[in-house]
Amino acid sequence: MAELATIARPYAEALFKAAGPQAQALVGQMGLLAQVAGNAELRQFADNPKASTADVVDLVIRAAGTDLDAKVANLVRAVVENGRLAAMSEIAEQFKAHVNAQSGSSDAVIHSAFPIEGTALAEVVAALEKRFGRRLNPRVEVDPELIGGVRVVVGDEVLDTSVKARLEHMKVALTA
Repeated sequence: MAELATIARPYAEALFKAAGPQAQALVGQMGLLAQVAGNAELRQFADNPKASTADVVDLVIRAAGTDLDAKVANLVRAVVENGRLAAMSEIAEQFKAHVNAQSGSSDAVIHSAFPIEGTALAEVVAALEKRFGRRLNPRVEVDPELIGGVRVVVGDEVLDTSVKARLEHMKVALTA
């Protein structure tokens, strides 16, 4: 079977082109659909030959729980009709990548030993945007193993200023 990224690409590109300037508004709906499609019970129902395509589409849309944009609902229909529900998460990721490229921003995952909120987060993001040279959409994940500092992942770039990383560098230097 083809890799999910290859399967997802045409769906993500088609939705991006169809959405036009409204693409940013659909990112949340696509993320929600990725979570819904990741549900093992729903996927089992979708794979059941006795379940009609209309039933599966209806279930996915109702499980999303929000009023889906017509373009997103059409995408769900096409994905289910072609038996590609397993690729929905990858479709959502690629769609978001297109939207980020259009807006000149990137997703950033900030791993921190402690929660970062409010002004502290704004200051960290401002420094990171200067460092990476683009606007960032931050998401903070708490990782107590870092001890202190932060580890930032932006696409394939990693900036690790954590205490854990510094201790690892010291260990390497001392054992060399």
